[in-house]
Amino acid sequence: MKQISIANGSVLNVHDEGRGPILLLVHGFPLDHSMWDGQIAGLADRFRVIAPDLSGFGRSTFRTDFDQQSPVTTMETFADELAALLDALQVQQKISLCGLSMGGYIAWQFWRRHRRRLDKLIVCDTRAVADPPEVARGRQLMAQRVLEEGAAPVAETMRPKLFADATHNRSPAIVAQTVQVMLDTSPLAIAAAQNGMAQRPDVTSWLPQIDVPTLVLVGQSDVISPVAEMRDIAAAIPRAAFVEIAGAGHMAPLEDPAAVNAAIAAHCAG
Repeated sequence: MKQISIANGSVLNVHDEGRGPILLLVHGFPLDHSMWDGQIAGLADRFRVIAPDLSGFGRSTFRTDFDQQSPVTTMETFADELAALLDALQVQQKISLCGLSMGGYIAWQFWRRHRRRLDKLIVCDTRAVADPPEVARGRQLMAQRVLEEGAAPVAETMRPKLFADATHNRSPAIVAQTVQVMLDTSPLAIAAAQNGMAQRPDVTSWLPQIDVPTLVLVGQSDVISPVAEMRDIAAAIPRAAFVEIAGAGHMAPLEDPAAVNAAIAAHCAG
């Protein structure tokens, strides 16, 4: 692991391994880089895999202007921090960016704000629509609750939604490990990201404009980002491929890393 200082004063904890074309992995909420362990292990022989903890998450720190009283980290801010990380790592070549869930929200913003740095895009188990008002309000209320009570309410709410039933039965250790990551996440980071997601824009109108080869990947049993919705995203993006991971839920890269790795490798080699 590396500790990389970026321009806004944050220090990002980064796993940087392998050689070759660069694959930047952007974790979901409220997790850290470890959700990509299967991709790091399976792809670092063909790619330089860069997997950071987003600012405030895992072992990364917050930016210097972070407001602890009214915490908000927008998807735009996360995207700009990733670009700053590439600058700090002196990465000049174009990259493939893969984001899951909140990482997908960040991926849309990275495409819009840093298109010149992108070679290919991979969005896993994510959405293009904005939150309806009642969902956005629920995020804001949860953000306040987490600041008062800690990470447990988010972990309890998300646990049954993240994995397919088969994963709960077959791989309880993976489920338990993911829950522990959520419990260990900074309440400030959780609240800031919840508030940021609550105000994220609807990017549906952007999809036909995405001009890089894109892979849209979803777990067959995802209840957060349903297959039909992800299929519609793929249909709206020119040159998009669609892959459904059988037997997986929202955390497809953790649930079936071999299938996800094969899809990513094939897309990036195309």
